[in-house]
Amino acid sequence: MDKTALLDRLGAAGDDRLLLAKILDRSDQARRRNIPAATDFLSPQQQAMGLDLLRLAGIPETEYALLGGFGEAERKLFLFLPDWLEPGDAAAQSPIRCLRASFRAEFTLSHRDFLGSLMGMGVVREKIGDILVGPDSTDLLVLEGVSEFLLQSWASAGKAKLSVTEIPLDRIHIPEVKCREVRDTVSSLRLDAVAASGFQMARGRAADLISAGKMQVNWRECLKPDKLLAAGDVITARGFGKIELAAVGGVTRKGRTSITLKRYG
Repeated sequence: MDKTALLDRLGAAGDDRLLLAKILDRSDQARRRNIPAATDFLSPQQQAMGLDLLRLAGIPETEYALLGGFGEAERKLFLFLPDWLEPGDAAAQSPIRCLRASFRAEFTLSHRDFLGSLMGMGVVREKIGDILVGPDSTDLLVLEGVSEFLLQSWASAGKAKLSVTEIPLDRIHIPEVKCREVRDTVSSLRLDAVAASGFQMARGRAADLISAGKMQVNWRECLKPDKLLAAGDVITARGFGKIELAAVGGVTRKGRTSITLKRYG
């Protein structure tokens, strides 16, 4: 199946179509030139679209790796592998670098402060991975093509002056993820029922959000309120954040299903 047919099959249009075409181009580049070829950083939703595309194209998992600089990274890139590079060795060819921006602890800086500073310098979002904010330093995952520029030019974020150095990826400071675990019971494992519990809203409102295309399951749009979920599924809702169906328990005497949810943010 050629590129146009693949993209048509996925119903890709606009920016999504351009993104998926670039992913196919990188795969082809690695195969033709027999060198590693990487995409830019992708959001979880873009990663899901890319994985769907690669499965449809018949590209096996042995021909690429998803890398973000550390295992729990949210933003990752596809690194397509030449025939001499095994997936287990892909990290050694990663184009990802980590910069540590240190600042005085008297300043309270947020993710938005750092991202705004970078955007103001003309660095586009696709060149930046996760931004890991700490009390007196922030670790920034970037593509190697912009790391030298930031080492020389990135001097401030918010009202704080920065001291920027490159560090090895194994020295990254990973902040604790803020989430709250909640136990509840639901009438079924339908998406609308679980989302209503997780986002603390009426089931009818949850169904309306789903039908309007404002909810995703595992970063893929889902328009079916009756979709059945399983443990490990992640639900995101525009304007409401993210929850995870962490565990599914037994059925109560009243016929309801026990669940454990993680609420993030």
